[in-house]
Amino acid sequence: MTTTSQPQTLSTARPTRRQWVALGVLALTALLLSLDVSVLYLALPELSADLGASTTQQLWMLDIYSFVLAGFLVTMGAVGDRIGRKRLLLIGAVAFGVASAAAAYASSPGQLIFWRAMLGIAGATLMPSTMGLIRTIFTDEKAMMTAIGVWYSCFMGGMAVGPLVGGVLLQHFWWGSAFLLGVPFMVLLVVVGRRVLPESDRHAGAPVDVVSSVLSLAAILPVIYGFKEIARGGDTTTALLTMSVGCALALVFVRRQRRIANPLVDLTLFRSRSFSTALAVMLVGGVVMAGVSFLSSQWLQLVAGLDPLGAGLTMLPANIALLVGASSSARIAHRLGTARTMATGLVVCAAGLALYTQVGPAQGLGLLVFGMCLTSFGIMLPSTLTMGVMMQSAPPERAASVASMSETSGEFGIAVGIAGLGSLATFVYRDQLAPFAAAHGGSATTAALDSLAGAVRTATTLPAEAARGLVTAAQEAFTASLTVVAGVGAALFVACAVIALRVLRSR
Repeated sequence: MTTTSQPQTLSTARPTRRQWVALGVLALTALLLSLDVSVLYLALPELSADLGASTTQQLWMLDIYSFVLAGFLVTMGAVGDRIGRKRLLLIGAVAFGVASAAAAYASSPGQLIFWRAMLGIAGATLMPSTMGLIRTIFTDEKAMMTAIGVWYSCFMGGMAVGPLVGGVLLQHFWWGSAFLLGVPFMVLLVVVGRRVLPESDRHAGAPVDVVSSVLSLAAILPVIYGFKEIARGGDTTTALLTMSVGCALALVFVRRQRRIANPLVDLTLFRSRSFSTALAVMLVGGVVMAGVSFLSSQWLQLVAGLDPLGAGLTMLPANIALLVGASSSARIAHRLGTARTMATGLVVCAAGLALYTQVGPAQGLGLLVFGMCLTSFGIMLPSTLTMGVMMQSAPPERAASVASMSETSGEFGIAVGIAGLGSLATFVYRDQLAPFAAAHGGSATTAALDSLAGAVRTATTLPAEAARGLVTAAQEAFTASLTVVAGVGAALFVACAVIALRVLRSR
């Protein structure tokens, strides 16, 4: 049995100034969450040297945040539905600020890993709460789509400016400043959020099922860990065994959700074709974009020969395209409708990836950059709209749970994209380089079969002519792997466009 609190009522006709201020608070939270992640990548070398972290500890410093975040998203989404999203958001903001300050002054790798895990838990309270509150604040469909577009623009904007902000901080301060950046923002969120954010409907009489929470965590973490291990070239047998355990626990989780009165995940949501289609499009989008972005960044540095700063500047137009796509998706949807806008974005993505397939090892930088811009713009049209479709397909009191399911799908998409498409790229790379290795033999070419980076390192130990031949063959093989992955991605996007157009056309 559930009871519903009386939320603060906001106008549903034309968004008021108070509503836009509330959106600004939520968008600022999204900006910080994405900014915090991208800043850490730059800080890792300095903090690793300062703390004396091993390679394994460095990987845990990076991954523990996303592992814990993905594992707790579903649970925290359900908690927000029950105790109120505003309350959970403010609690999470305080926890995020405390954990950020503690991480900044960590004195050992173990301490930093622990506080990064705490940041993951706090982040899991913030992400579904912000999106769930948007559903509460903007009940009008058009206004809600616009608000979601603003939220995504800020989230992607944080990813775009993170390296620039990190560079400035690390040039003038120590690595802990990357963590302290979040503290004043969280203080602002608590102070302003208490005044302008409305509370959502909540199920006061429906406690969160602790067993389901543990099962969701135990199912999600092994699967994501397994995908990441495969992507890194770790022990495949162990990774597959770990993923199998996660899948088995996921089946137990699903069976429990069907039996209990107040499930952590409302499986009846999947009866809606709109909801299931939107979630699938988001998952596929994450898979393809993560895999292609992973390979593109390597191509820019190891094939095009750009340094990290040059590669970052080369990717800047694509980041701008992300922002343009996120901010314009709602306006385009108002003209074309949701289904056509999502399908159009997916087709634009496919066209961008088609340009990838024309890239060669000695030329094609312009084609790649233009293709990156098309895919970045195109993916934001369905990305911003899928959340709106999912929100509108579910009861308002389930908004935070829906948001958490969406974010969890995104985490899975990234893990599967890097591992799955990364494995496909590795297969193509080795297959293309195998004739050269067979013709020349030796331990040098054997090592080069592992990766393009390995081939470049190996070339430094060879005579000039042999080194040029190895690097050229490896670059050609890697470019072939990029084009194959791009071709697969383009086909997946076209298929998603057709499905979205057919299923969502009534919208």
